[in-house]
Amino acid sequence: MKTIATISAVLLAVSLSACKESQTTSSAPTTSPDPAFEKYFTDEEIPAGEPISVIRSSAKAGDEISLSGLVMGREKVFVDNRASFILGDPTTLTPCNKMSDDHCGTPWDVCCDDKKLKLEGTASIQIVGEDGRVLAGEIRGMKGLKELSKVTVSGIVAEQSTPDALIINATAIHISEP
Repeated sequence: MKTIATISAVLLAVSLSACKESQTTSSAPTTSPDPAFEKYFTDEEIPAGEPISVIRSSAKAGDEISLSGLVMGREKVFVDNRASFILGDPTTLTPCNKMSDDHCGTPWDVCCDDKKLKLEGTASIQIVGEDGRVLAGEIRGMKGLKELSKVTVSGIVAEQSTPDALIINATAIHISEP
């Protein structure tokens, strides 16, 4: 009986540390995207710029930059009722649906990647008002924006950005693959 309990405990620990099973979920908004954000989205391509990991090491507050990636990096990549999301660098991070043994319900959380890589390969993208605060409202769904969308962003490195937390105030967002 003690052996069965030990095996059960080991299996539980392994299952909790592994990626989630195949039930796909999303962080669907509770409301529709705010139409006020549409002016930040463009159908014109934006030059991709450097990978997030490179920009993170050289960008300073106030720098104008452009970067591209996939909406990924956490299980919940959109901030509820805020114009903000996480952009991940596909040269650094691998969503689970790109792995041969994909069994994750939330492949955008890149749960199989190392925490250090997640830190190096992600940036917070936000739309701010004149007062510098992130605008209220849902951004998920605007022009098809969702988890794993391929996005290019032009913007300014935020004052509160640090080497550990790259934060970009978006001025233009282009979705090349919703």
